[in-house]
Amino acid sequence: MKKIFLIGYMGCGKSSLGRKLAKAGGMEFMDMDSIIEQREGASISDIFYYQGEEYFRAAERALIEELGAAEGDMVISTGGGAPAWEDNMERMNTLGATVYLRRTAVQIASRLSPHGRQKRPKLRGLNDEELVAFMTANMAEREPFYSKAKHCIDCAQMSDVEIIEHILQIVKQNE
Repeated sequence: MKKIFLIGYMGCGKSSLGRKLAKAGGMEFMDMDSIIEQREGASISDIFYYQGEEYFRAAERALIEELGAAEGDMVISTGGGAPAWEDNMERMNTLGATVYLRRTAVQIASRLSPHGRQKRPKLRGLNDEELVAFMTANMAEREPFYSKAKHCIDCAQMSDVEIIEHILQIVKQNE
């Protein structure tokens, strides 16, 4: 059973690339944020607001365990903060291949639509300059966790097709 955990900052492409990667590799795609929203009947933003971050992170951890133990090959898109919570990064490394999709704050900001900003609680109301400054600082805090991934891909100079081919090649070499 292959499990590929895609990690990286919000908006780096974990979900969009994950869907394409799963299709290309004949695997199932699982988006952790979407699963949690569906199970809770609330948006991530509302879960944070009404239940708190601790509650949300516990739900993420339980889902990491569940998906890691599930049958079949799958690509799992994690939430941007999941790797930085307790020992989640170490746990994902034991459950499968972890792939860090690295992009700069400027690259991610240019990828985020107004809706993408609005649905992310920490980004609401920030102008472009504030957004890049916030993301740069937040990404620096998370980098020590992200860098524990088994594989790191600098996505800046690669197309989606090249990134997907690279990940499939990495996973095949490490089987």
